[in-house]
Amino acid sequence: MKKNIVAMVLVGGRGKRLHAITKTTAKPAVNFGGKYRLIDFVLSNLSNSGITTIGLVTQYEPYELTSYVEHGSTWDLDVNDGGISFLTPYTSIEGEQWQKGTAHAINQHFNFIDQYNPEYVLILPGDHVYKMDYNLMIKQHKENKSDVTVAAFKVTGNPSRFGILETDESNKITNFEEKPKNPKSDLGSMGIYVFNTKALKSLLNENKEELVDFGHDIIPLALSNKLNVCAYEFEGYFKDVGTIESLYEANMDLIDNPHFLKIRDYNNFPLLTKSLNLPPHHVVSSDQIIDSFISDGCLIYGEIIHSILSSGILVDKGTVIKNSLIHPNVKIGSKCIIENAIITQDSIVLSGTSLVFDKVTVVDNEYLWKFGDNHE
Repeated sequence: MKKNIVAMVLVGGRGKRLHAITKTTAKPAVNFGGKYRLIDFVLSNLSNSGITTIGLVTQYEPYELTSYVEHGSTWDLDVNDGGISFLTPYTSIEGEQWQKGTAHAINQHFNFIDQYNPEYVLILPGDHVYKMDYNLMIKQHKENKSDVTVAAFKVTGNPSRFGILETDESNKITNFEEKPKNPKSDLGSMGIYVFNTKALKSLLNENKEELVDFGHDIIPLALSNKLNVCAYEFEGYFKDVGTIESLYEANMDLIDNPHFLKIRDYNNFPLLTKSLNLPPHHVVSSDQIIDSFISDGCLIYGEIIHSILSSGILVDKGTVIKNSLIHPNVKIGSKCIIENAIITQDSIVLSGTSLVFDKVTVVDNEYLWKFGDNHE
């Protein structure tokens, strides 16, 4: 059955720089903003853009993610003519098909794309924080008669973390370097691509064993082959939350700069998420709750300042939480002090514990056990 466009969402990454947060969780399944997961952004964008034929390419710790997404009904993607398909590593006559990189992962599952015979393939990361109408990018791709379009944004901070591109006055990319030591511009790749299907297949087949990554291999190859490669400059909020610091900053932006993501704009371009069917949060007694998000199912006796609490959290009497992210189902005893921390899911913080850090620090049960041993 022919489709004009098929979206391939890369959700198999571990996210090693997130340390304990992704120890048993794929990065796209990481909690965000109290009630959301990172995967909510790309699935909401696809739903709001009317793109409903989607392959989710998984690998690392897929169970939690697949259980969360299920058939996609939360994002109105449970359609008969397309919908969400989970594409997992497999064995074949050629051996085990473990993913070596982003392009290699797509090439493994090109039979999924071929069955729809689309004119365009949209390649998307599943773990970035942004709201985008993909139709605007596809429209520009068509108008420019591009073979490849790369979504780009103005980098603030360290451009060396990204693929850096240079363009001419018509948005045509003239140079592309993946994570250069000396960046020549501040225009960074978002890891989002629109390909003409024929061009994508040709590029992937040029050298299957060596061309494993889009940024490092495929985009430079497209330029060297003289294909029409253009940039689509995205002007909205975008955050690659690949580090502890960037994940923390993106969460705090919800509090400090709510106009960036406009998550309360739930009529025109909603950010959709799966309901947990929990009771409302209950603030039993508290000295103060200031500038914070508190999700469903929380029971609060303590003091919460400039923090985000996910669902099902208990905060006992006399505890103070400041500038922190608390992931689901954490139990925090009485008279604790927590500052500049990210406490991972299902952790138990014993009464009287002090977790005060100069910079944001990830705390899990393993950390807490060692911390307890050192303070006996």
